[in-house]
Amino acid sequence: MGPILEDIFPTFLERSMTQIIPENSLIVVADGRKAIFFRSHGQRDDLSLREERRLGPKDLIDEGPSGSRPEDQTPRQTDEATFAKQLAHTLYKMKQSGAYSDLALALDPQTLGQLRDVMHKIVSESVVMTLDKDFTNHSIKDIESALRAHAT
Repeated sequence: MGPILEDIFPTFLERSMTQIIPENSLIVVADGRKAIFFRSHGQRDDLSLREERRLGPKDLIDEGPSGSRPEDQTPRQTDEATFAKQLAHTLYKMKQSGAYSDLALALDPQTLGQLRDVMHKIVSESVVMTLDKDFTNHSIKDIESALRAHAT
């Protein structure tokens, strides 16, 4: 019998199953039009967030998503896919510069899927928690509560 999944990917499975956000993690809350970057302080019930920066789409017409746009895709969907690509690039540059070790994502389901498609391996290996819900218009307290509830 071949190796089991835990033998092949033990670190990934351990990280994805723990669902604890370590101190000083980067938390990204985003939809297809904006991203808000937070830094975590404390853990579990003491988790709090501090906003660090915001990111919006740039040069959507010039950059575009990778590949060609499907005929049934609207210009807004194309712009959102382009923004997901830009977000992935920003996260990669931040990871390369040592701006974070651990990453938690709270993105609307569509943006999360688009981001996963273009996210670099070193970024995806940093993900400790993922929430597939749009929190971009929620308060920091609401986001903190959702992250606490999702942590095990």
